[in-house]
Amino acid sequence: MPPRVAIIVLTYNGLADTLACLASLERLDYPRERYRVVVVDNASQDGTPAAVRAAFPETFVFVIENGANLGFAAGNNVGLRYALAQGFDYALLLNNDTEAPPNLLSALVAAAESDPRAGAVGPIIYYHAAPTRVWSAGGWIDWEQGISRMEGEVEDQGQFTATREVDFITGCAMLLRCAALERVGLLDERFFMYFEETEWCVRARRAGFRILFAPQAKLWHKIPLNARFDKEYLAYYMTRNRLLFLRATGARPRTWFKALVLQDLRTYLSLCLRPKWRARRGRVGMRLAWIDFWRGKFGRLETTI
Repeated sequence: MPPRVAIIVLTYNGLADTLACLASLERLDYPRERYRVVVVDNASQDGTPAAVRAAFPETFVFVIENGANLGFAAGNNVGLRYALAQGFDYALLLNNDTEAPPNLLSALVAAAESDPRAGAVGPIIYYHAAPTRVWSAGGWIDWEQGISRMEGEVEDQGQFTATREVDFITGCAMLLRCAALERVGLLDERFFMYFEETEWCVRARRAGFRILFAPQAKLWHKIPLNARFDKEYLAYYMTRNRLLFLRATGARPRTWFKALVLQDLRTYLSLCLRPKWRARRGRVGMRLAWIDFWRGKFGRLETTI
């Protein structure tokens, strides 16, 4: 009998994308009685919970409403706790701005079931606006430089064929073995958003699990082709959380030096030399990120910047 899977779709506004994502999950070829969609709503202001309940039966989509925007980590943890409490075998974290082909879940589960040590499995993810352009094909961590990078930004010309082990997979689409969650723990809520899935993958690998990239499973993500991290809050979370990631994973002193001096400080100085408004946004976010990190202030950014 196929494993039971909870598909956790975290939402914060974006109703149209959410409904399209759920419609694609209705077409999965996985046995309907062996998976359930769990929409976790982070206090959307666009009527998402009511609209989802009206569009889909409760037997297919179960809606959990959070009273506040808990962020990516804490919001998904609500769904993961539900999956563990209900005895599911796997939990699939899935962004609401994605659309899945019918075989997504069956391909992910097949890859996980083929390796008992697989703690997490991720698909190949394409840009929705450019269906053959790869956004993510797994990720790698350079422990010498303190850098994590996703493989991607290339055209798929048939080079991605075999399941392989990677350092991390993006939380955009992440099939987690519930037995691994019970042993490794949930996402670290201090991150709020960004780097939490990378840190979880490090913990899982250190606990003896493997992180797999399975290109047989495919997904399309509605992220813009020219997406840029040019907003203050993005610069803030990316800067602060990379430092938190280095601390949480026990990075070496020379890695800290390279991360702070050779990378962050160089980036900040280059922004200072560019008088454009986008450069100012980055400077403001990076400054506050450094201050909050050294103060030990994590979680949601409460200050308006």
